[in-house]
Amino acid sequence: MEKITIAIDGFSSTGKSTIAKQLAKHLGYVYVDTGAMYRAVTYFAMQNGYIDKEFFDRDTLIASLPYIKLHFVFNPELGFGEMYLNDINVEREIRTIEVSGFVSRIAEVSEVRAKLVEQQQQMGKDKGIVMDGRDIGTVVFPDAELKIFMTASAAKRAQRRYDELKAKGDNVSYEDVLKNVEERDYIDTHRDDSPLVKADGAHEIDNSDLSREEQFEAVLTLIGELAN
Repeated sequence: MEKITIAIDGFSSTGKSTIAKQLAKHLGYVYVDTGAMYRAVTYFAMQNGYIDKEFFDRDTLIASLPYIKLHFVFNPELGFGEMYLNDINVEREIRTIEVSGFVSRIAEVSEVRAKLVEQQQQMGKDKGIVMDGRDIGTVVFPDAELKIFMTASAAKRAQRRYDELKAKGDNVSYEDVLKNVEERDYIDTHRDDSPLVKADGAHEIDNSDLSREEQFEAVLTLIGELAN
């Protein structure tokens, strides 16, 4: 089977990255976590005082975009590429609840999206790639051979995110995580530029009650159907 492009979109904490990593490893494809790219820009904005709970200096962030260098470095122990911001590994820093609280607002900025979409399309020009995010099947790779849309109930997604953060030692409450999930859902689906929607031709997978193995097998079945 010739190499294809696999676009995985969906709501936050639906396990997009988990299934994408599994597929990339199984197929020998490149995996790109676009969410990490938006999180890195968010972290940059937070570190430089461009955004907090009271204000957001969009113009200064936009003016700073040429100075934001993003790239992934493959970590063989983890089995995937870690996010580097201006040559510094920020993989752990970008996964906090604080970054999660601002990332959807950063992702609303058209200039930010244009910069990152251009990089993402360049990464996938030779196919053989699995990319997950919010607009992969609609904007980045509208001609992807396989499009998947991941969804699950907000409560289930919040519990998964809460468990993940607690396992890392973060001091968070389930209520705060649920609020963050619901707020991100609203912003992601209501923004003017590239809102989160199910792409034409995408296969929807609701994994509220699916195990990782079950959803992986479901996607492998879809890939098998493409080969026939």
